[in-house]
Amino acid sequence: MTLAGQVFLVQLLVLVAMIGVGASLALWQVRREQDEATRDMVTGIAVAVAQSPATIAAVHEPDPTALLQPVTERIRLRTRVDFIVVMAPDRTRYTHTEPDRIGKLFSGNIYRALRGETFTETDTGTLGPSIRVVTPVRDEIGGGVVALVSVGVTRATIGDQVLEQLPLILGAAGAGLLLATVGSLLLRRRLLRQTHGLAPAQLRTLYEHHDAVLHSVHEGLVVFDQGAEEAAVVNDEARLLLELPDGPVRRTDLPVSLRRLGMMVVRDEMHVTAERVLVVNQDVVTWSGRPLGTVLTVRDHTELRDMMGELNSMRGLADSLRAQAHESANRLHAVITLVELGRPHEAVEFATAELRLSQALIDRLTGAVAEPALAALLLGKVDQALERGVELTVAEDTALDSAAPLSPHEMVTLVGNLVDNALDAVAQSPDAWVEVTVRQQDSQLSVRVADSGEGMSEEAFARAMDRGYSTKTDHQGLGLALVRRLVARYGGVLEAERTPESAVVVRIPVAGGRP
Repeated sequence: MTLAGQVFLVQLLVLVAMIGVGASLALWQVRREQDEATRDMVTGIAVAVAQSPATIAAVHEPDPTALLQPVTERIRLRTRVDFIVVMAPDRTRYTHTEPDRIGKLFSGNIYRALRGETFTETDTGTLGPSIRVVTPVRDEIGGGVVALVSVGVTRATIGDQVLEQLPLILGAAGAGLLLATVGSLLLRRRLLRQTHGLAPAQLRTLYEHHDAVLHSVHEGLVVFDQGAEEAAVVNDEARLLLELPDGPVRRTDLPVSLRRLGMMVVRDEMHVTAERVLVVNQDVVTWSGRPLGTVLTVRDHTELRDMMGELNSMRGLADSLRAQAHESANRLHAVITLVELGRPHEAVEFATAELRLSQALIDRLTGAVAEPALAALLLGKVDQALERGVELTVAEDTALDSAAPLSPHEMVTLVGNLVDNALDAVAQSPDAWVEVTVRQQDSQLSVRVADSGEGMSEEAFARAMDRGYSTKTDHQGLGLALVRRLVARYGGVLEAERTPESAVVVRIPVAGGRP
């Protein structure tokens, strides 16, 4: 049986029991109140009959029955009591409901009445169990007890009076049971929808598997219900990767780029946080065509992206060397042909001209930049820019003794991404150029990459840094976010300039070192 079915059954049984007990208590209360009302009524009738002057006068007559029997019967019929008995102090009946019992002895207790008291009792008489009252009839002159009056109602009559109210009690109990049943059915329907018709054992198994998966999976997992601002599920890996606080997690606690996903379906997007590069997927969970919420999964690709960035740099350098080799082969053929044509002087001039330019650039870079990896990167980017029709130059004031506080790999990542972004920005422009400046002075590492493009406004630049995601498979689209992550790690500054030319500038304090 499903959990909803079990809850419905238990609740229905409890409600039936409670309504049954309530109906029984109501019947008991009605019976009790009816007994009290009967005692009050028969006491009033008995006292009224006993104190009537006609009754006092009749008991002194030779034939009290002839005077009292018609009167007491009329009173009995009007008041709907079962008997009114007027008797002598020796128990001899003057009146009775059944005339054949007149003249016979009264069977009930009269001793307290003979002492002048009016009392009620429940006893079994000639008409069966009854509630009766016995009161004395006092002489008007001497005040002595000259007769007794007993008025009573049988239990059967009281039971009939209670039964008259039974339909009302049962109707109220039935209405209560009907409302309780309808409420239980509505609750069952709601539970059935919320538990998807699962039995308790299935729910327990599902919870155990769910808990085991959440703690063992190596991907971050964040689940939001439809329209909810607080996450329903956050596993340990998600707290680690997204640097989430302990306790409840709200959507505002997520990185900026993840807050904007909403109910979107996302596939393998790259998002950059302060410390990590993450691959994000999000699916919308539906049930019977109705959206229930979203499931966000996060994988750490920080090391992979760093390796890919280094690989891309090496690949660019390899492409540059391949192009240089091809160009060198063409130059060598030209030199050989000039020699064969008997023009050795022109051959020497042609061969040494290009060599002097390349060697001059190499000598200047290796002299100004003490970090070999950065020098190699800049040489590769120069050739890569030429292939794309862009003139890339290294500023004359470039001077770098050490990449500190950055590692060589981080320096390559920083400069490489800034140069790639600049090349992308001016690739389609005529007379495009890019200028790179790397300096270390005044306890500060400064990297400036200027270009001939229009540049970005402060708002656009802020959006580009905060965006922190890309659906592209290469490094493009993540450049500024990666640079921002690196700069933030060392407490530096990343800003854009538009005068005198568009440029992106990075300043990192040297003395601070890695946090």
